Amino acid sequence: MEKVPMLAEGYEKLTADLKLLRAERPKVVDAIEEARAHGDLSENAEYHAAKERQGQIEAQISDIEDKVSRAQIIDPTTLSGDRIVFGATVTLLDENDKPVRYQIVGQTEADANNGRISYNSPLGRALIGKQVEDEIEVTVPSGDKFYLVEKIEFI
Repeated sequence: MEKVPMLAEGYEKLTADLKLLRAERPKVVDAIEEARAHGDLSENAEYHAAKERQGQIEAQISDIEDKVSRAQIIDPTTLSGDRIVFGATVTLLDENDKPVRYQIVGQTEADANNGRISYNSPLGRALIGKQVEDEIEVTVPSGDKFYLVEKIEFI
């Protein structure tokens, strides 16, 4: 089984989500029972909606349990080196010499608007293994982008 790298806060969020979903399970079962009591199931929209929600919850629980069981928690403060690796915070200069800062994180933690990109994203894959002063070309939906690695931090 392939490990799923993530930061400790990503792991905490997943376990919190799992706890919420498990708490919702009995409520959905109660809703199914209540809808079933209304009689004919073939035309019972409440019953079908509750069954569909139950399926969604079970699928989400299964997915999160799988990720949690394969989690490899990485603390960036324990890392060091001169190459970009998972957990590193990287300052890049774009084509206009404007600094942009990203942290390389797991897929479940990625949020580009907050400067967190997945190690599996096009930019994340291009950055892994690079050093300060390396130039990077990334093909993204909006076209080719060029960056220069200015700084690598493990914070």
